[in-house]
Amino acid sequence: MSFLDLLFGPAPTRLPPPDERLALASLMVRVARADGHASPAEIGRIDVILAARYGLAPEAARALRTEAETAEQLAPDTVRFTRALKDAVPLEDRRSLVEALWRVALADGARDAEEDRVLRLVANLLGLNDVDSALARQRAAL
Repeated sequence: MSFLDLLFGPAPTRLPPPDERLALASLMVRVARADGHASPAEIGRIDVILAARYGLAPEAARALRTEAETAEQLAPDTVRFTRALKDAVPLEDRRSLVEALWRVALADGARDAEEDRVLRLVANLLGLNDVDSALARQRAAL
């Protein structure tokens, strides 16, 4: 079953690592596009985060992000991505996911209300509260 089948099918139980990676990459793309424009800085940050987080070569990180761009466009909602990550990532590790998303949102040097809204929704759907998200944002801004 492909990741896109999982997006449109019943809720997944637990995704294997490549699909977990695609879910996070897709959320990062969604955050980057939230303000209507994914800047080159945001796209570059996604590639750097994916490479560092998953030990990928730059080309593999770009390929994963490209696949995520398609998945993000086709996904009916954010819940599918967050549910996949919530099922695959323990609660204590989800804070690092939100921090990675904040790193993308802040990459262009500007905070946008729509990006804030998406990050608030994602944090909540991942079982985190506003304080967790604010702390993740502060760490991302360093």
